[in-house]
Amino acid sequence: QVQLVESGGGLVQAGGSLRLSCAASGRTFSRYVMGWFRQAPGKEREFVAGLNWSGGSTYVADLVKGRFTMSRDNAKNMVYLQMNSLKPEDTAVYYCAAGGSIVVRTTTANYDYWGQGTQVTVSS
Repeated sequence: QVQLVESGGGLVQAGGSLRLSCAASGRTFSRYVMGWFRQAPGKEREFVAGLNWSGGSTYVADLVKGRFTMSRDNAKNMVYLQMNSLKPEDTAVYYCAAGGSIVVRTTTANYDYWGQGTQVTVSS
């Protein structure tokens, strides 16, 4: 069982940066693939970035590639999403997720545990 709690969301101007954090509980955290997803009003939840258990394999969605970076610290049970050059279209609720697959997956069905989400709002 893994419990996830996101933090770090907020209101930022376009071009600004935010760093989201996800605190995980559970002794088996390091075994899970971790992902960040986001959901804007009226839209489906979409994949943003994912890391395998060691952090050595990263997959970032094309929409945010070059602007967002994901990292994890297994010793601290933490996952991070550094978001730079933010755009108004990045406005959404951002969710941290943990999945039992071996490689990073981009669909929500491959993730078993979810946080409650943190709101990110980018003003123009």
